[in-house]
Amino acid sequence: MPRTSRLRRAVTALLVSTALVAGGTACSSNAGGSGSRGEAVHVSVAAQQAVADEALAAQVLAAEAAAAQGTDEALAAEPTPSTTAEKQKFAKTRFVANAGLAAGATYQWIIKPYRAGKFKKGAKGRTFALIKAGLAGAFAYNRLKAAADNAKGDPLLSKAMAPLTAGIASLKGLGSKLRKGDAGDGDISSFEDVISGVKDAGKSAGATVTDKVPSASQLSGG
Repeated sequence: MPRTSRLRRAVTALLVSTALVAGGTACSSNAGGSGSRGEAVHVSVAAQQAVADEALAAQVLAAEAAAAQGTDEALAAEPTPSTTAEKQKFAKTRFVANAGLAAGATYQWIIKPYRAGKFKKGAKGRTFALIKAGLAGAFAYNRLKAAADNAKGDPLLSKAMAPLTAGIASLKGLGSKLRKGDAGDGDISSFEDVISGVKDAGKSAGATVTDKVPSASQLSGG
């Protein structure tokens, strides 16, 4: 099945799951009764929540798998350089694009919500925040790997990025950890440190990286 079709099905399921949760919450708030009626509503809401969580988890896993395949199609459509100078410029352009997307995703859906307490148990919107963080973690890791590969096309940039290889590799699997709500201060710091290091490396080689928040289709691997 084409990846686009799989992603559309994933998005549809995600929306249905969210609707189930919202519907269950509405039923709970409008019940107003007590005793057996109130207990029945509570059980119904809990059952809907369980179904919704399972569906959400399944779609996140599918989206993470798609993200792992890379999102280089748009960049690949660019013209192929011929001279050495053009190749180095092209490498920097691709590096800036990939690193910018990694930085934007990391700040928007990992660092910012973490600092706001969105990942804490009992926090409003925690499930959705963790899902987005999980996707962002897998996406950022993938884009950082691509950026490191792009850097090899420019001697100065390649030298600046070399010390960051291990740091980027250490982010593998953190997307899943974020999604499960198991990430701590050290994990968040790992993302911050690597992104900071990549930005510094780019700046030192004349390839300034600016945060760019990816679209929903980019984040899910489309």
